Amino acid sequence: MNIAIWGASSGLGAAMVKYYHQQGASVIAIARDPNKNPDLSTYDLPHISCDATVEQQVIDAVKKLPSDTINISTMGSFRSDHPVDYIGHRYLINALEQSNSKRLLLVTSLGCGDSWQYLSERAKMGFGDAVREKSLAESWLQTSRLDYTILRPGGLKDGDLTYTGELSEGGEVHGAITREEVARLSFELLQNKDSSGNIYQCIDPTIPPY
Repeated sequence: MNIAIWGASSGLGAAMVKYYHQQGASVIAIARDPNKNPDLSTYDLPHISCDATVEQQVIDAVKKLPSDTINISTMGSFRSDHPVDYIGHRYLINALEQSNSKRLLLVTSLGCGDSWQYLSERAKMGFGDAVREKSLAESWLQTSRLDYTILRPGGLKDGDLTYTGELSEGGEVHGAITREEVARLSFELLQNKDSSGNIYQCIDPTIPPY
């Protein structure tokens, strides 16, 4: 199984690289600066340097992927001068539509799309713009020709696998979860054919939200 992980240099993307490699997947790491993730050298993984806010770089990166590669995107850019959350995913989705790799698992966050109504006013003030950008990315994906799954995790925490993370669909959800646990749950979704075309939320009730 070829897995391309976008946003692989740090944070959730780095956790995805580690988990999928441990599961025996053939991981291809994609990031603006892949060298920020030391695991790529440790595991001797192929990587592609790509600034996803530059359309041609995204097109070129997608062309380098083997046919039928499963793509996972954790890309985000909270408070960046050049946010990737929407435009980077728009370029990625467009490029994948023209490729032979049409499976994409997009990781956004609680508060996106129809869950915006459950986001607190404080959260909307603090990181609402990023959530709105991610919501636009979700919409672009949902109206594409890709085979997609959307995963909205709660607040991301450092920490190991807990095996207590929970997936749900719809309704009001609040909470936190470790990045490692999000990686595990994403792997679970990709093993489930029924996850195609659906949106999931995930939190870990054993993890304090603050």
